[in-house]
Amino acid sequence: MRWEHGRRSENIEDRRGMRVSGRGLAGGGIGAIILALVAMYFGVDPAVVLNQAGNQAPTQAEQQVTFSPEEERLKEFMSVVLADTEDVWGALFRSSGQTYQPPTLVLFSGAVESACGFAEAAMGPFYCPGDHKLYLDMRFFNDLAQRHDAPGDFAQAYVVAHEVGHHVQTLLGISEKVHAARSRADEAEGNAMQVKMELQADCFAGVWAHHANKTRQILEPGDTEEALAAAAGVGDDRLQKQARGVVVPESFTHGSSEQRMRWFSRGMQSGDPGQCDTFKAARL
Repeated sequence: MRWEHGRRSENIEDRRGMRVSGRGLAGGGIGAIILALVAMYFGVDPAVVLNQAGNQAPTQAEQQVTFSPEEERLKEFMSVVLADTEDVWGALFRSSGQTYQPPTLVLFSGAVESACGFAEAAMGPFYCPGDHKLYLDMRFFNDLAQRHDAPGDFAQAYVVAHEVGHHVQTLLGISEKVHAARSRADEAEGNAMQVKMELQADCFAGVWAHHANKTRQILEPGDTEEALAAAAGVGDDRLQKQARGVVVPESFTHGSSEQRMRWFSRGMQSGDPGQCDTFKAARL
């Protein structure tokens, strides 16, 4: 990916090296549920999260940590990718008479406190609608490359763009509507709605890639394949087979590898957010 000459975002909150104390989930309730869903995304047993729920809210304290040149370069890369999503979605929102409010990317080490509760790095990256922030421990990218067979910088960019896609859903009011509908639905219906949310975020990530490349020619040979590998690597079917040895489609919350690749490709080929309406699609 050609990124070195790109604009750097100022919406980065670097909490690396901050120690989190307290094992409870701030606020409990919906915060625990949200983070449990995030855990399921990456094949982590949600019970690990839910069992941490308690009354004590975590606090963070700074400690002295030195980061390698490679880690600092990766932080710079994240800043460029975030800036690029700001430019793309800012333009798309303006074209429809709206104003895009950029999210903040929080970089952390090990564990973090968010408006959605306490989260550990093992759960992977997540977006919290409560504070409009994306949370990422960059060491996750080692897992992405090794466990999910998705190395490469554009695979990493896809991860950020997907979480930004959830932010776009929040700004458009989609997240609120889905949350209200899920509160009235049974488990199977709720899971189905969550899958549609995640596939739409994949499609929105593809929309970003389309416009970023059209405007700034960021793609290099193999980049698209890297993003598709990342989408496939975190498909529910693949994660369930890794974790349990069996696949249970009724319990999917993010979609199969094939679905995730297809919806990312749809957004990337069209560049049209209107093509990402998974809720009205005849086929996921």
